[in-house]
Amino acid sequence: MIGSGKTTIGKPLAASAGVPFYDLDQEMDKVLGHSFHRLIREKGWVAFRELEYSICKRFAALDNAIIGLGGGTVRYDWNMDILSGTGLFILLTAHLDEIIRRVKIADRPRVNAGTTLEEDVRVIWAKSKKKYLDAADIVYETDDKPIDRCISELKTIIRNHTLSSR
Repeated sequence: MIGSGKTTIGKPLAASAGVPFYDLDQEMDKVLGHSFHRLIREKGWVAFRELEYSICKRFAALDNAIIGLGGGTVRYDWNMDILSGTGLFILLTAHLDEIIRRVKIADRPRVNAGTTLEEDVRVIWAKSKKKYLDAADIVYETDDKPIDRCISELKTIIRNHTLSSR
């Protein structure tokens, strides 16, 4: 989900684990040579989803990395088909009011045209909550936790999950 802390937590988590971190939004910007916001404005969401899929194919081939997917990546079956079985999926969550507060800072493009940012986030969650939860091996709440605590807890969760799946 957008605003859940994927990049904010993912980068230091990867650094502390000694593995690379890849952020889907940043990878898009690198490929495009400009912000993916511009891609959406100029060519629309279909062009965005096509690029997202091509980046997901690259991500699927990686080993030993932490990847922050886009907020909507798991809502599309073709992305999940290519990413299925490639690793542990952790859904970072927060209360919707907190997500809205975080997203206001970035003012992202609206998924649902004609909505306010607050309405957009609420509609996305209402329509897609099941997809997010179904994609997740682990659900982790990020509300009111300092980054270092999130990293410590997630490292323990990942280690325990890895040990239990052997």
